[in-house]
Amino acid sequence: MSDSVAPSSPQAPGSLRSNRPMSEALLNEKWDHCLSTMLIRSTLGASFGVIFSVLLFKRRAWPAFVGFGFGAGRAWEECDNSFKRAAAPTRDGLRTMRQ
Repeated sequence: MSDSVAPSSPQAPGSLRSNRPMSEALLNEKWDHCLSTMLIRSTLGASFGVIFSVLLFKRRAWPAFVGFGFGAGRAWEECDNSFKRAAAPTRDGLRTMRQ
């Protein structure tokens, strides 16, 4: 008598993911990336603003807000380009790049 276990049926590679459609999963990944980029860049911008405020501007508040705005604006542009690139027209199944 053997104590071996009968092999179970192999699962398809896609079945390990959630039951969401692929396009929704890609959209969720893009939004997650956009939000994390926004958080990181605006924090870095505000940090540089605080450093410049302490060193150059006699501890005024506006450099921190300007740095925050620059960081958030840069992240916004990257996200906008990411979503526009996904909507770019295709030709024969290949994505055409506009410059």
